[in-house]
Amino acid sequence: MTIIGLGEDGAQGLSTAAREALEQAEVVIGPPRHLALLPALTAQRLEWPAPFADGIARLLEHRGRRVVMLASGDPFWFGAGAIVARHLDPGEWVARPAPSTFTLAAARLGWALQDTVCLGLHAAPLARLRLHLAPGRSIIALMRDGAQVGALGRYLAELGFGASLIHVMEALGGPRERIRCVPAQALDFQDITHPVAVGIATGAGTAMPVTSGLPDELFASDGQITKRPIRALTLSALAPRAGETLWDIGAGSGSIGIEWLLAHPANRALAIEADPVRAARARANAADLGVDHLQVIEGRAPETWPDGPPPDAVFIGGGLSEDLLWALWSRLPIGTRLVANAVTLESESLLARWHGRKGGALLRVELADAAPIGTRHGWKARYPLVQWSVTL
Repeated sequence: MTIIGLGEDGAQGLSTAAREALEQAEVVIGPPRHLALLPALTAQRLEWPAPFADGIARLLEHRGRRVVMLASGDPFWFGAGAIVARHLDPGEWVARPAPSTFTLAAARLGWALQDTVCLGLHAAPLARLRLHLAPGRSIIALMRDGAQVGALGRYLAELGFGASLIHVMEALGGPRERIRCVPAQALDFQDITHPVAVGIATGAGTAMPVTSGLPDELFASDGQITKRPIRALTLSALAPRAGETLWDIGAGSGSIGIEWLLAHPANRALAIEADPVRAARARANAADLGVDHLQVIEGRAPETWPDGPPPDAVFIGGGLSEDLLWALWSRLPIGTRLVANAVTLESESLLARWHGRKGGALLRVELADAAPIGTRHGWKARYPLVQWSVTL
């Protein structure tokens, strides 16, 4: 099978090898828009159905024949290539990519692609942009349609980035190519057509910090939240690494799991929360901060456990008990990192006993904030916190 990346100029921009594959094909399958760009062929034409996953079985029905699958630009950059390749054996397929939309957009705008954030937002929420928004950044994003582009302008304005310039780029590389530029706060185009991408040159606005310990104000909460300085210490003890998975037990507002996900795009986090209201709030916080892939499980550990492979690290922010610690120790593999925070005397005593049994590091944190005393100020102490961190 040949996976061919097709640009908006149709067969004109194809390599010799891609042209030959099309001429010799018995079956050509792809979206209707791509099929319409092809010249007359002897091959059978099949439309790829929606949703995309439904087309895999249809494609595999023709296994062993000379099949061409059509995709946009570079099929392995925010495209369908990797998904299809997972269902085929090595040597069963070959790819013939064309310039991607990102390459064409950077060439039109004069942006260095290695310094540009490239995102596929056509099937993702706009909040995925949140972490990347900072003054003076360049972002290229694939968009679903004109309505989503309009929503993007409103989203940027709401976050204080309304002065950012949006380059609306339609049908790049083809005869219908059109590029228009407008500040986000003034974007009101009603005639944007698919396929469309945007280039965002960010203006002034308040960026999200990229260090652990985000401002508490970024998280909706009923007060059940690991506060900013303790959160920074906790993330430091959990030590997230690229591609790792966290279990956040007693997640509350979800702040620890959210910051774990923000540490690297390949990370996973599963939050366990017994209170359905807090669980819903954790999901909303994750979506607002661009990590909507936080998996929130309603229930109480150890009665409720996530499915799938074991985690690399576990944080206990709520529901600490003797039973929970024994359950974790019997279930988790050697090498798992565990961090537990305690504020009550009973929980403190529990962590001290387990520290004596299993080792690790025991840390007592005492913080105080400046507060008014009449016309002057003094220190108002917070509840002290004990943190136990250990590697199983």
